[in-house]
Amino acid sequence: MSALDEARLVLLRHGETPWSTLRKHTGRTDLPLTALGERQAAAAAPVLAGLALRTPLVLTSPRQRARHTAELAGLAPDAVDGDLAEWDYGDYEGRTTEEIRETVPDWTIWTGAVPGGESAARVTARADAVLAMAVPLLPERDVVLVGHGHFSRALIARWNEFPIVEGRRFSMSTGGISVLGFDRDVRTLRAHNLVGTTAEGAPE
Repeated sequence: MSALDEARLVLLRHGETPWSTLRKHTGRTDLPLTALGERQAAAAAPVLAGLALRTPLVLTSPRQRARHTAELAGLAPDAVDGDLAEWDYGDYEGRTTEEIRETVPDWTIWTGAVPGGESAARVTARADAVLAMAVPLLPERDVVLVGHGHFSRALIARWNEFPIVEGRRFSMSTGGISVLGFDRDVRTLRAHNLVGTTAEGAPE
């Protein structure tokens, strides 16, 4: 067995916020967790414990919803990484997909323009930078990234060597956990959208 076959890159999406439950795009807005979001974050703790992480390096997004989720999940963050921030939705901040489609039919964050915000190319560059930082560490220790729905899905797509648009195929619930790793030195998705035993999370 390759040493890489033991390596894991773990993604934890923050718990529910007042906007995630309404499916509003939440990028720069620094919202707290709801009471349910706090329970979802706490419910992630036994899931993470079950992974028996190897001396993990824990990094979080700068947003309070991610940092608080890490705390409630029993993680001790080593650093805050600005590259783990959510997609910058620009003019679409605080709006739902349905609202945006009233003027831009069939729009999605994966395929449409984001006026005043980040392009898919820019988010791809951020995701690739995060992965380039993590990969050299994985033979010796696991890495846990606590962040957001769309950016976590971008990380999953890029880890699996897909264009970022394929992040649309990996919906993540609030408080959800995904595990990236290797199989015979090939990058793979080892587990996806694991959640604790509280109420279900809101997909994004």
